Amino acid sequence: MVRNYKLINNILGWIICIIASTVYVITAEPTVSFWDCGEYIATAYKLQVGHPPGAPTFQLIGRIFSMFAGDDVTKVAFCINTMSALCSGFIILFLFWSITIFTKAPTIPLPKLALSKAGSVLTTSKSIAIFGSGIVGALAYTFTDTFWFSAVEGEVYAMSSFSTALVFWAILKWESVSDNNYSYRWIILIAFLIGLSIGVHLLNLLTLPAMVLVIYFKKYKPSNKGMIYALLLSFLIIGFIMWGLVPGLVKYSSVFERIFVNSFKLPFNVGTIFYFLHY
Repeated sequence: MVRNYKLINNILGWIICIIASTVYVITAEPTVSFWDCGEYIATAYKLQVGHPPGAPTFQLIGRIFSMFAGDDVTKVAFCINTMSALCSGFIILFLFWSITIFTKAPTIPLPKLALSKAGSVLTTSKSIAIFGSGIVGALAYTFTDTFWFSAVEGEVYAMSSFSTALVFWAILKWESVSDNNYSYRWIILIAFLIGLSIGVHLLNLLTLPAMVLVIYFKKYKPSNKGMIYALLLSFLIIGFIMWGLVPGLVKYSSVFERIFVNSFKLPFNVGTIFYFLHY
């Protein structure tokens, strides 16, 4: 088992993912749930604009799933609900892998959770304990009330939670290879995923403090002052994205558009095109 640890870890993760996905697809809402789901399903199906700040990533992917309904519009809601079910199944997959990373030999940020210290021998009994922890934790979360309800309807929270689970797993993967060449590829991937997730929901930004602490614990000698500075830095990053980057892109795009249309008498959208080309 020790020699095949990685293989077993991957197989168990996919088995649990299939179990969760199957349960969610079977129990998915056959039609629209009675709240924002109707709006999200309709805007995804017709590629329209939802309520601010919008969810373009959700709508684009939802449109793809709605195509499986064919000409039967009564199946559109179920197809998009199935998308949420599959996203939730993959959340359980990355939750399992995150738990096994933590319990195997984490160096950050909760070393007391490790079942084997760094550099120690990974025995069969420890491997069983690690996999057991992952299975119990992942399946316990699979059948929690709030998460299950979110998993079976066409709302943004399932896909947003999937993005959260994915980026947090990615920072743990970076931590395990951070001393290798080109490990920064994981950081670039995380930045890309967070950018996409903003097109679903801003919930994913809440992972930034945790990820900053992971980097801090890995690259610096921990201290109370250092942890406070790291947290403050993460809050500044969140503030910049929420109140600077996201609204700023739209605000300054409108400024360019007004100048090119009103002052230069050019057609609509020319200013927006030039605005994004200058990046």
